[in-house]
Formats: sequence, C-alpha cells, structure tokens
Amino acid sequence: MGEIDRKKMMSGVRSLVVKVGTNVLSDRSGRLDRERVAEICEQVHELRSRGLRIVIVSSGAIGAGQAELGLRRRPTALPELQAAAAVGQSHLIRAYDEVFRKHGYRAGQVLLTREDIDDRVRYNNARNTLEAILKLGAVPVINENDTISVDEITFGDNDYLAAMVTNLLRADLLVLLTTVEGLETPTGQVVGVVAAGDEAVKSFARDEKTRLGKGGMRSKLEAADIARSSGEMVVIASGHRRDVLVEIVEGKPVGTLLLPGEEKLSSRERWIGFGARPAGTLVIDDGARKALLERGKSLLASGIVSVDGDFKKGSIVEIADRQGEVIARGRVNYPAQDVRTIAGHKSDEIQGLLGSCPHAEVVHRDDMVIL
Repeated sequence: MGEIDRKKMMSGVRSLVVKVGTNVLSDRSGRLDRERVAEICEQVHELRSRGLRIVIVSSGAIGAGQAELGLRRRPTALPELQAAAAVGQSHLIRAYDEVFRKHGYRAGQVLLTREDIDDRVRYNNARNTLEAILKLGAVPVINENDTISVDEITFGDNDYLAAMVTNLLRADLLVLLTTVEGLETPTGQVVGVVAAGDEAVKSFARDEKTRLGKGGMRSKLEAADIARSSGEMVVIASGHRRDVLVEIVEGKPVGTLLLPGEEKLSSRERWIGFGARPAGTLVIDDGARKALLERGKSLLASGIVSVDGDFKKGSIVEIADRQGEVIARGRVNYPAQDVRTIAGHKSDEIQGLLGSCPHAEVVHRDDMVIL
C-alpha cells in the first residue's frame, strides 16, 4: 500500500492514543530521559494545535524509580517493584507536566488497574474522567497503578492497557512507540502494512524482554489485535525517530500500519468483547456454533454441552466450540449452576428445571460479540 493510501486513511483521524515504552524513555544508565519526554511532548503539542485529541499511555515509572533508588537492575520482588513505581511515577508525570506547561496546559495523571476495566461502572467512570480532562484542555497521561496492582506488574503491560484505552475512548488510532522501526521480517525488513486478518506476521514476533521493559513485539501485536478487531488502526513505530507522531498522522510511510476490520464496535461491544475478563466458558455443539456464526442467533441452552467456571448472572463469559476455539464473548443471563442444570435442554423446559424462565436465551445476541 502506497503513501497516498496512508494519507487518505490518516486524514480521518481526530483522536489517538500514544503508548510510549520504558526503553524509549530511558537513557543508557536506565534513568528517565527527560529530553526524550520533551521531544514527545512537543510532537503532542503540534498535533493538538491541529485539533487532534491525544491521550498518552506512558511506561517508565518503575524504570525511573529504579534509577532514583540507585538500583542496578530491575527488581524482581513485588514489594521492590511497587516501591520503584511509587518513587518513579512522580518523576515521570513531572517530566510531562513541565513541558506541557510551557504551552499553557497541564498533564493529567491517571493510574488504572485491571479492575477498572473489568467493572462496567468503573469502566464508564474512567471514560468520563478522561473525557473531562480532554475537555478542560489537559493531556491525560495514563499508567498502570503498579504500586497496588499485583497482576499488572507480574503479567500485564502497557501495550494491553493502551489498547483498552483506545477502546475506552473509541480513538481513531493507536500508536505503539518502541525502540525499533516497526515489525520486522526475519531478514530485518520493516513490514509496511499488515492487512486485516493477516495472521502470518505473528510468526515474525519474538518473545523478548529487556532489562527495563516488560513487553516485546508479540505483546504489541496482541494489543493491536484488540484495537483492530474493534475497528481502529494501529501503527508500531520507533519512539527515537524525530517527529514520528507528526509523520504518522500526515500519512508518511513510517513504521508498520496494521489495518482494522471493517466493522466498528460500539463502546458496550468493546467492553464485552475485550474489556471485562471472562468469568467462565460455555462449550457449545456444532449446531450452536453454526447458529451463532452463520445465522446471527442467540445462544440457547440446548446448544451448550459443558460449563466451566463459577460465574454470576450478568457476568461476561467466553463461548467456545468443541475444539476449544473461543468464537464469542457475551453477558450471561443465568448463574453457572443454573446453566449446568439447563444445558442441553430446550428453552420450553427451563421453567420445569429451574422453577422459572426469566430468559429464553442463555446469552442474547444483543449481549454477544463474535470474535
């Protein structure tokens, strides 16, 4: 795909989420590189002056704290990781704020945990807060709340968080800034464009972690899948490249552009499909699989062959076929115990089995997202 196509696609971008990795923001000694922070902030200012809404998801708190505490290596013990994050976060947000203040606005610090995404009320509250920060003219700078969140330090990364924020705000573009020029082939060539549905490029990604950062190219592709499946574009590019954000928005052939699927999901669909963590799994037979994928039907009890997990009514569950492929996620109308009781039975039998039949569907089509 040529440059003119990128220009056309980027011409419709009105909002973007920019994720900046730890290694982009760290100098050779592991300390926070304030000059690099300033360069990124200047680009954000330039794009804001063009009328774009920008949110930053910034790693770097643990790395900054590591340097400030005089630690030679990234800690491995949880309390030390949390301490480094606590010390480093103040230095990180101050670096952003000092540059933005020169242009007459401020950085708004927002620290999120996985639970803020899981819970629908907290999810909406987070979105309202971010929208208010943008409306008041500040720039949201988001990070994981590593000082209190065990899962985020041990398993999470900000690539995933950035994808969640992209969906939260329904931003038009997600930019993942890293230390390489983009997704590279085994021979070292940068992949310019990845078409929707192209799974072959995932074989190019390596599981790699650095002394400061947590993620690698594989985590970036997984995060990109979330945003792309929701209908948004993603670019993976080098945060060391001069004016990289401006060049991306102008449609120049920078980094790797990952094209989205054709359908844009609603905010509620994004939360069901990619936000809340599933509390269990419903395994369905081939007939139900065909009804969901080919005929757009709801999931009935008759098509369920087994139930995994102990979930409540209203929980988000995965829907998988007999081969174990997860084909959908949805909001379940019955608790796990009741689903086990009615699994394999027709809808007109639910009354006799449970004593009542509040819903004919176990997962209604309106509460389901096909993956």
